[in-house]
Order: sequence, then structure tokens, then C-alpha cells
Amino acid sequence: MTRALAVLRPEPGNAATAARIAALGLTAIRMPLFEVRPLAWTPPDPDLHDALILTSANTLRHAGPGLAELDRLPVFAVGRTTADAARNAGFRVVSVGNKDAAALLAHAQTRGIARALYLGGRDRMIAPGGIVATALSVYASAALLVAAKRVDELRDSIVLLHSVRAARAFADLVNARDQYRIAAISPAVLNAAGTGWAGAVAASEPTDDALLAAARKLAD
Repeated sequence: MTRALAVLRPEPGNAATAARIAALGLTAIRMPLFEVRPLAWTPPDPDLHDALILTSANTLRHAGPGLAELDRLPVFAVGRTTADAARNAGFRVVSVGNKDAAALLAHAQTRGIARALYLGGRDRMIAPGGIVATALSVYASAALLVAAKRVDELRDSIVLLHSVRAARAFADLVNARDQYRIAAISPAVLNAAGTGWAGAVAASEPTDDALLAAARKLAD
């Protein structure tokens, strides 16, 4: 049996992942757990920073006009999607990480970065310290109400986990983990989901393509 793939990430990423699933000839179940909303923020002085660290394309989608004040800063991004969004917003991307934020920061340090600015989500913040001089939240993910019946309907699917918060939230929603199979976008996200699942796998790199490839191993 080829199992459906359940997409829990918020829009517009939910629709994008569902489209990739459909292109593979598989069935997508769309059940976002969160809704992304912009936050009010004030751009800091770009002259006090030497790079911009980005870990999510949501930053580019929701930061608003203040982002343009920072476009002189070179960007270090996690993942191709984030990098593409940064380029489309007029930024110069100097490095694209294929792991996680910690690996990206370590790489940026080797490039001489010492006063980086991090912009991200309220629930996925990198704390100031080390090479990060300033960290600001520009968006937040608000939890959506999900009926228990909808969660039960995912027992025969592979549940895709795109973030640590989603992993923890989904783990809290289920009553019997041994009846669900999960695929996580990174080892850190898989670890956040905990143990006891009927099947669990992490993507080889933090991209949708790698996540879907990993999920297909559980789906067939």
C-alpha cells in the first residue's frame, strides 16, 4: 500500500508541499497546525551588523517594508527556499546551508562574520550570543484548533514534520504514537517528536525534496 502524506506546515508552504506530493503521483492530506502572522518590529541600524542570518522564507514573506532597510547586508540562509526568497527580495545571498541554524552560524563564523543580525519567527528564535549581535522576531505562528477526528484520520498516512514546534504539537495531539508514522525535515525535528512511533525517519537535508524522499521510504 502507498500511504498518503500529511502536511502540517502553515500556508503558503502547505500548498507548496502538497503540490510537490501530487507531482510525485502521491496523495496529500492538508492539515495545517499553525497560521503565520506578521509581528511589528523596528529594523536595527544595518551599519552595526555585518550579515543577515535567515532560517525561514516566512521571514521574507512577513517582515514587511522594513526589510528593505537591511538589503546591504549579505545573507546566510538555511535551505534553497529561504535563499531564493531572499534573492527575490533583493538580497545578496553569500551562503546557503543544507543543515540547520547551528551549522550555518558555525560556517558564517569561518567567513569572518562577528556581528550578525538574525530575523525569524517568535517561536523559533536564535538567541543573541556568539556571532549573533541582534535577534528579532518578525512573525509568529498561531496554533489552529484541530479536531481529534482529523488527527485520527492520519493513522494510515505519513505525517510530515517541518519544524520543532510542529513535531512537539503533533506529538501532544496523538494518543497512541505506535499507530502513526512520521517523517521529519531534520534530525533535530525528529528528536523533538520523541520516540514510540510506528515508523520515523529524518530527511538527509532540510529541504522539501529530501523530506519527501525520506517519507516515501515509509509510504510504500
